[in-house]
Amino acid sequence: QVQLVESGGGLVQAGGSLRLSCAASGRTFSSYSMGWFRQAPGKEREFVAAISWVDSNTYSADSVKGRFTISRDNAKNTVHLQMNVLKPEDTAVYYCAAGRAVYEHTLIRSAGYDYWGQGTQVTVSA
Repeated sequence: QVQLVESGGGLVQAGGSLRLSCAASGRTFSSYSMGWFRQAPGKEREFVAAISWVDSNTYSADSVKGRFTISRDNAKNTVHLQMNVLKPEDTAVYYCAAGRAVYEHTLIRSAGYDYWGQGTQVTVSA
């Protein structure tokens, strides 16, 4: 069992930055791939970024490439999402997820994850 708690969300102006963190419980954090997803009002949950537990390869959605960076600290059981040059369309609830998936085609889908956090709100004003 893995419990995930997100933090770092808030209100920021367009062009600004935020750093989301996700703290995981359990002793096997390093054996889980970690992902970030987001859901805006009235829209489906969508993939943002992921980092593999096997080789720490990272993957990100085209909409955030070059602006968002995912990283992990296995010693602290934490995964981060650095978000730069934020846009109003980035406004959403951001969720952290953990799973045993390895390949990109699985990591970019919600079904590739077994555990989810409660989400943290990110609001970007124009």
